[in-house]
Amino acid sequence: MCAAVVLVVGMVAAINLAVPPLAASGLHPSAPALVWIVDTYVIVFACLVIPAGAAGDRFGRKGVLLTGLGLFAAGTLLSALAPDVAVLLAGRALTGVGAAAVLPNSLAVLLHAVPAGRRAGTIATWASMTGIGGVAGNVGGGLVLTAGSWRWLFTAAAAVSLGLGVLAARYAPVSSRHDRPLGAGSATLLTGASVALLLAIVQGPEAGWGSVVVVGGFATAAVLFTAWVFAGLRSAHPLLDPRLFRDPRLRSACLGLTAIFFGMFALFYVNASFLQYAKGFGVLATGLGIVPLTVPVILGGPHVGRLTGRIGLDATIACAFAFVGGGLLGLSTSDAHTPYGVYAAWLVVAGIGVTLALPALSGVIAGALPPAQAGVGTGLQATTREFGSALGVAVIGTVSTARFAAALPPDARGAHTVAEALTRTSRPADVVTAFVSGADAGLRVTGVAVLVLGALVVGESWWSRRRA
Repeated sequence: MCAAVVLVVGMVAAINLAVPPLAASGLHPSAPALVWIVDTYVIVFACLVIPAGAAGDRFGRKGVLLTGLGLFAAGTLLSALAPDVAVLLAGRALTGVGAAAVLPNSLAVLLHAVPAGRRAGTIATWASMTGIGGVAGNVGGGLVLTAGSWRWLFTAAAAVSLGLGVLAARYAPVSSRHDRPLGAGSATLLTGASVALLLAIVQGPEAGWGSVVVVGGFATAAVLFTAWVFAGLRSAHPLLDPRLFRDPRLRSACLGLTAIFFGMFALFYVNASFLQYAKGFGVLATGLGIVPLTVPVILGGPHVGRLTGRIGLDATIACAFAFVGGGLLGLSTSDAHTPYGVYAAWLVVAGIGVTLALPALSGVIAGALPPAQAGVGTGLQATTREFGSALGVAVIGTVSTARFAAALPPDARGAHTVAEALTRTSRPADVVTAFVSGADAGLRVTGVAVLVLGALVVGESWWSRRRA
C-alpha cells in the first residue's frame, strides 16, 4: 500500500523532471501546455479522489484499488505512445482517474488490516509516504530519464503499476462494505465544482483573473459547491457531510495540507529546471538533488507523534509552516553560483517542516470521520493535497514565466521556455540568468504565501480552542 502511494504521488513530481526534455521534444509544447501536462493529472486526481474513496467504501476497497492500478497503467502507456500534446493530455487524465482510485483506498485497506491500537502509527507512516513519494518521483524519474527519453518515464510507471496490482491482488485483505447509496448526484456536484475551481485557478494567470473563462469558472464553482452543500444537508447518507466543516480544526487541517503541498510542488516544478539549467546537473543528478528534502521525513517521521504530545498540536503545526516557508525563502536566494551544499541545507529546512506537518494534519482529518467512511476521509486528505499541488504549479509557473520573459536578452524576447530561448540567442548565460530570476521570484511568492496560510491555520485552531 505504501508503494502504491509513492507511485501515484511520485508521478506528480517525476513529470517535472521531464519538463526540460518535453519542451525540447518533437511535440513542441508551449509554456501553458507544459503547465497543463503537469496539472491535468493533478486536477483529475483531485476532483475524483473523494468519489473514489466513497466507491471503495461502497463496493469494496480492494476491488476499487485494483481497478485504479489498472487504469493508472493504461493511462501511462497511452502517455508513452502519445504522438502529440492532445493525446498526451488524454493519457495524463486517464492516469489521474487511476490515481484517484488508488490513493484513498490504500489507507482504507491499511486501516482495515491493522488493529485499532496501531492506527495512529499507520496513518503517520502512510502520511509520510506522501512526502517521500515526491522525492522518490524525482529520484526514480531521474534514473529512468537518464537511460532514455521522456516516454520511458511513462512506460516504467506502467510496469510498476501492473506489478503492484499483482502484489495487491495477492496480499491485500478484503474489507467489509456498507450498503448506503453512493450518492451519484452529490458526487457529480462535488466533482463539477472542483473541476470548475481548479480550471479557473490554473487559467487565471494565463487568461487574466478578470476574463470570462476565469470569472465564469469561479462562479460555476460557487454555484455547484452551494448546491452540493444543500444536497448534503438534505441527504440521509451524504457522500461527505458538509456539517463536518463546522469543526474549525478540520477546516484548518484541510487548509494546512493544501498550503504544505502548494509549497512542495511549487518547489518540485522549478527544482528540476533550476538544477539542470543553472547548476548544469544531468537528469540523474537532478533527481538525486532533491533527496535532502526527504532526509528529515525518513529520520524524523516516527518521532513526530511524541513531539506533538510534548509541545502540542498547534505548536507543531506552527513550527512546520515556519520551516517550510523559511526553507522556500532560503532557496529563493540561490543562483548559478550558490554551492549545492547551501541549496541542500535549505531543502533540509523545508523537509523538517514537511515532516512535522503531514502526520499532524493527516491525523486531524482522519479522526474527523468514522471508520466506515475511511475511504471518504482519505479522499478528503488527498483532495486537499492535490488542490495544493495544482495551485502551486500554476502559481509558480505563472510568476516565474512572467519574470523570465521580462528578463530575457533582446534577441530571445518572445520565447516562452528556456529551451526555446536558448535556440534563439547568442547569449545563453543571460537566458540562464533570466530563468534563475524567474525561479527565485516564484519561490519568494510561494514562501510568503505558505507563511501567511500557516498563520491562518494556527490562528483558527488556537482561537477555536480558546472559545471552547
